[in-house]
Amino acid sequence: MRTATVAAVVVGGGLLVAATVGAWWMFKRPLTVLEWSSRRALAKAGLTASEIPSAAGPQTAWRGGQGPTLVLLHGAGDHAGSWALVAKELSAQYTLVIPDLAGHGRSFPRTGPIHVADVLTGLEAVVGGEARLGPVTVVGNSLGGWMALLLAHRHPEWFERAVVISGGAIRGQNTQVKVIPSTREEARATVAATRDPASPPVPDFVLDDIVRNAQRGPLGRFAATAAGMGDYLLDGRLHEVQVPVELVWGESDRLMPLDYARRLAEGLPRARLTTIPRCGHVPQVECPAALVATLRHVLGGEGP
Repeated sequence: MRTATVAAVVVGGGLLVAATVGAWWMFKRPLTVLEWSSRRALAKAGLTASEIPSAAGPQTAWRGGQGPTLVLLHGAGDHAGSWALVAKELSAQYTLVIPDLAGHGRSFPRTGPIHVADVLTGLEAVVGGEARLGPVTVVGNSLGGWMALLLAHRHPEWFERAVVISGGAIRGQNTQVKVIPSTREEARATVAATRDPASPPVPDFVLDDIVRNAQRGPLGRFAATAAGMGDYLLDGRLHEVQVPVELVWGESDRLMPLDYARRLAEGLPRARLTTIPRCGHVPQVECPAALVATLRHVLGGEGP
């Protein structure tokens, strides 16, 4: 989820990397600066971007590293740079494939509503291409976790396993959280719900940019198609997902609380739940070291 990602990176010092672009951009358009700096970090970690043709239009994906293939999927409103803080460490052990989901980052469609079908179509082109070389592990955060479960349900032969981080394909998130805030205070409450209470406060200039981008950015474009999303949920059908699933959850996530993760674990036939203390909805940004350690643990041990 973009609001959580930008807040954590800015507060954590990510904007300092891009301060050379000028103070105006840093304070007036922190989301733009964050995207630029995090994508630059992917390149510095040794990943290169390429375009993959798909029925949804060209999809951009970053690739690099060595070892078994790990596909990393970001959340709604975000982009591949969401994984910048963990890419270097993971690429020493895995071949990373990090796409911009359809309608996000550099992936098409660039304008108009973003439908779940677009996202799935784009990912089928990216993940299906990688799976021709053998089964892969798909790691998805938030919306990316939803998509990982749908892909595992549709194409189990592509999968070694799925790792779902604070996301899922059933109803049940905290509906009191305004994921598309219209005021600074709403943005503050939304960001707070996605992060640990002990995390530093988010600067007002970041909250203001979240509000500015909420409607016209990818998050708003995706939310505009909410009426049709029910067709892509797996309520009552989780038992059909036969791929091993690792559920990784930030214990402080109040957007998709632990009770939601437990419901997933109960419904999936081959699932295991691992939690990360003092971490919220986007662990790869808020607590990257803990997430890397957790991924190494769940991927290195025996499957559920």
